[in-house]
Amino acid sequence: MAAGRLTVPEGRIALSTSSVYPLGVVDGFAMAERLGYDGVEVMVWTDPVSQESGALRKLVDHYGIPIVSIHAPTLLLTQRIWGPDPWPKVDNSVTLAEEVGASTVVVHPPFRWQREYAAEFVEGIAARNAATDVRITVENMFPWRARAREMQAYLPGWDPVDLAYDHVTLDLSHTATAGSDAMQMAEDLGDRLAHIHLADGSGSFKDEHLVPGRGSQPCADLLESLAGRGYTGDVVLEVGTRKHSVEQRELDLAEALAFARLHFAAPA
Repeated sequence: MAAGRLTVPEGRIALSTSSVYPLGVVDGFAMAERLGYDGVEVMVWTDPVSQESGALRKLVDHYGIPIVSIHAPTLLLTQRIWGPDPWPKVDNSVTLAEEVGASTVVVHPPFRWQREYAAEFVEGIAARNAATDVRITVENMFPWRARAREMQAYLPGWDPVDLAYDHVTLDLSHTATAGSDAMQMAEDLGDRLAHIHLADGSGSFKDEHLVPGRGSQPCADLLESLAGRGYTGDVVLEVGTRKHSVEQRELDLAEALAFARLHFAAPA
């Protein structure tokens, strides 16, 4: 839609429930509603509410905001959720998304020790995308580094640009850690770029998930570029607040939303 001399995309600006960790999903919904986010991305975690569609639908009804996406439990710390096998984590996440009306599922690429899963990952994701209206998006990751050593922790790779994924999530904290060019990645992905995890990073070895604008990543430029090219996907704030007080967490997430609203627009 046009707002004065600016074009504001239809994509929603949502809050990841991981942004209120160690608080739970209910707190994520409450924060998103209080600050004025357009929706929520649910990180499937040890919190039982994150795994149960009935409970999530009640939160949608209570707070009046939708679930835009489900983040599958494919992190290192969620390896035992929904059992040890990796494909059920993806399949259960798709089912959960369908049941709560979410349009997107975010997955990480396999770890290098998941060799059988990794060998069939690209084809398996493609087959599942063909079988559902939910977009299964593969997220960019980064090499693991310690001192002068670097380990390729993901197979078939941490960079999704040259892999045959239909849909990709671009995470700007991960581009900082990887030393990737976020703008070039977005350009190279073209229409395959379906989802954004908006955060910032300073370029350290640590995956920082800073408030956008506090690091070295082109968060503002990327949002403006996406708005200008008619991007229709969602922008999800995934900001680390684990060590924050209640007051500081709310201030940071309010600032993150204001940043996204300001820059997710382009000249008409």
